[in-house]
Amino acid sequence: MIRSLSAALLLSAACLSAQAQSLYMPRDIQQAFKKETRSPDGRPGKKYWQNTARYSIKVQALPPDRNIKGSEQITYFNNSPDTLKRIVIRVIQNIHKPGVTRNGDASEQYLTSGLQVDTFTVAGKTLPFPNNTGQATWKTISLPKPLMPHDSVRMSVAWHFPLSVESGREGMIDKTTFFLAYFYPRVSVYDDYNGWDRLDFTDAQEFYNDFNNYTLQVKVPANYVVWSTGTLLNPQEVLQAPFAQRLAQSMTSDAVMHIATADDLAKHRVTAQQKVNIWKWRANNISDMTVGLSDHYVWDAASVVVDDATKRRASVQAAYADSTVDFRQAVKNAQYSLGWFSRNWPGVPYPFEKMTVFQGFADMEYPMMVNDSPQSDLGFAQLVEDHEIAHTWFPFYMGINESRYAFMDEGWATTWELLIGRTEKSVEAADKFYKQFRVNGWIHDPSSSQDLPIITPASELRRGYGNNAYGKPSLSYLALKDMLGDELFKKSLHEYMDRWHGKHPIPWDFFNSFTSASGQDLNWFFNNWFFTNNYIDLAVEKVGKAKKGQGITINNIGGFAVPFDVKVTYADGSNEVLHQSPAIWRADQRHATVVVPTKKTIQSVELTGGIFMDADEKNNKWTPGKQITQVIR
Repeated sequence: MIRSLSAALLLSAACLSAQAQSLYMPRDIQQAFKKETRSPDGRPGKKYWQNTARYSIKVQALPPDRNIKGSEQITYFNNSPDTLKRIVIRVIQNIHKPGVTRNGDASEQYLTSGLQVDTFTVAGKTLPFPNNTGQATWKTISLPKPLMPHDSVRMSVAWHFPLSVESGREGMIDKTTFFLAYFYPRVSVYDDYNGWDRLDFTDAQEFYNDFNNYTLQVKVPANYVVWSTGTLLNPQEVLQAPFAQRLAQSMTSDAVMHIATADDLAKHRVTAQQKVNIWKWRANNISDMTVGLSDHYVWDAASVVVDDATKRRASVQAAYADSTVDFRQAVKNAQYSLGWFSRNWPGVPYPFEKMTVFQGFADMEYPMMVNDSPQSDLGFAQLVEDHEIAHTWFPFYMGINESRYAFMDEGWATTWELLIGRTEKSVEAADKFYKQFRVNGWIHDPSSSQDLPIITPASELRRGYGNNAYGKPSLSYLALKDMLGDELFKKSLHEYMDRWHGKHPIPWDFFNSFTSASGQDLNWFFNNWFFTNNYIDLAVEKVGKAKKGQGITINNIGGFAVPFDVKVTYADGSNEVLHQSPAIWRADQRHATVVVPTKKTIQSVELTGGIFMDADEKNNKWTPGKQITQVIR
């Protein structure tokens, strides 16, 4: 009887332990796994699918006139097993319309009448487009004929909109400099776990796009240079011969070249001298297209080897006002970023043929382009450029749904920003800035919104969004790197990236990929960091004798499984530092004992976390006779 009861209790304990290691999974995500589009080992499931499209876009900009006109042909491929009776079209420019849902106030300079669709045709049939009804930034359209699985449909759209005077992520930089982002109507994502993506674009959420093939034609007046995502197909047509030659030379040179100076532009020596020029671009298997144009921005360029195995180079370009001091280093900074990120962290060769750094106001990333604001601090300018370029891998190498799961891209970009910063400056300087800029605002803000679980959908957050998207997940990735070691961490990272390159991963794919690739059950770690209200606060609970020396018991008041150092000072004046990885919390996430194999008398013990800042450092130090305050949580 006693044995049976003991066995039952052991079995019950084992079941509870197994349950404790599972991760919360919403019902819609559960369905994806049941349908086998996602696999428990972190790979795309055997029935995984995703939709795609071909876009042929023509756009006209005639500064200083702010009216942008465009047309596009879309061929949309339904690779899903579902019959689609409706289609969702995103019209993100409508974020500028008065009265729409936004996360903050909008000035008169930001507001416009939004994008007006002039004609909308599906499979050759003209349909009414609900310009003034329904949701502001997306529209549901009933198809004249259901789109069957593995079939396609062709659409034609003609549209126009006034560019906003106030430039943020897009808009008018100055009277003759425009930046076009989210400028064309597009088909929303239809995926395996959520169906049509109908999240409002509230000017806070960012990307969730399919991987598409694009051709783009941009019509501008003579003497305007155009920069865009993709490959310029007709440089000889739109540039005068010397400048087309310079651009070609820059593609194979490490040396920064001035493709067009302010004097060249002022004297109209750069572009073909026709009334208008049509710049033609192509980009395949990419999630978006962005355009910048100006008649006075200077143009620098060089290139950099991003793949040592193949010696493949990527073009690096910069477009900026001649008076902007920090942008004179933009190409050199980007060369270093692309090379370092390709070789070190994440250690995957830059996947595109070009990167353009455009001077605007957004500090925002786009495929093959960043829109950065001028900075008086050259070091901060480099950090901003690093961060936005780092987004190439998250979310553009993988099609992350950052509208819902911002930590899946912002957290990684913040991590790479720190690691590259340690090489550009010093470890001490980079860590100091990281703590001030990424951690301090969270750890010293005790409000409940700041300790919401990281897994909380970003689309449901206002307060707490920044910390949940940037600092907290970055710390979790760095803690995981500390625990696994660089070699295993990189192996697991690359496995995750390889599996989901060009696809749409969700958090559970990340969690499961790292667990399977590392060969370790990491659910305890992911549960600790992503599904709890934990924070960082350690305390020395007691110091006493242990079997093989002296034991230092640590109380994890805040709960996060963080790495830390134990600095032990002895009575003879000597000291040592014992590093503890997050693995110390695997068995018990609230208490851990560090055994110091010594017979020396301990004079003091101090806990230090470095970038893992402690919410209350008063209880991080112990000396003999010090009263230990037990905190119950």
